[in-house]
Amino acid sequence: MDIILEYFPDLSENQREQFSKLQDLYEDWNLKINVVSRKDIDELYLRHVLHSLGIAKVMSFLPESKVMDVGTGGGFPGIPLAILFPETQFHLVDSIGKKIKVVNEVVEGLQLQNVKTTHGRVEEVKEEYDFIVSRAVAQMETFVRWTKNKIAKKQRHELKNGILYLKGGDLTDELQKFPKATIYDLPNYFEEDFFETKKVVHLPFKYHGKKE
Repeated sequence: MDIILEYFPDLSENQREQFSKLQDLYEDWNLKINVVSRKDIDELYLRHVLHSLGIAKVMSFLPESKVMDVGTGGGFPGIPLAILFPETQFHLVDSIGKKIKVVNEVVEGLQLQNVKTTHGRVEEVKEEYDFIVSRAVAQMETFVRWTKNKIAKKQRHELKNGILYLKGGDLTDELQKFPKATIYDLPNYFEEDFFETKKVVHLPFKYHGKKE
């Protein structure tokens, strides 16, 4: 928990309380439904919570904006971002039912009012969002195809509406078809070795899912 406060010192009392509850909630649910590896549970705040909040170092979501987390798994990056941005609406989607079950229980345990969940495929979601976030669930080309037509036309933020994707390693080949993509290296924001090759990729979209 201390590592979150180090990088995000201005949290409200409620946010601090919500972040502090994450360890117990995930440890408890992981015993019943394994959604996080044992090693990762021991380093939950570094490997999952702070990693998710890397997106917040690139983008500060505005009140009433809408964000979809695709392939949320156990709720990352969506739940940490929902705690940090309580006035932004988050929609967490995953095709695996047991993972959404854990997400729902964590959301309830934290009393998050700005999160809804869907057990299903992202292609079936009919809404539009300012941003779509995720943690490396697919190659960028595949992810763009999945999320086509789900980016809102109206711009609210300085960064153009689109995808904010947590990725790692050398992305040269993967992003070759996306010259408008911007890479933000997480070591510029976090000093821990874990983030050495970690990045946030911003891919702007025109409305109706057309790449810029």
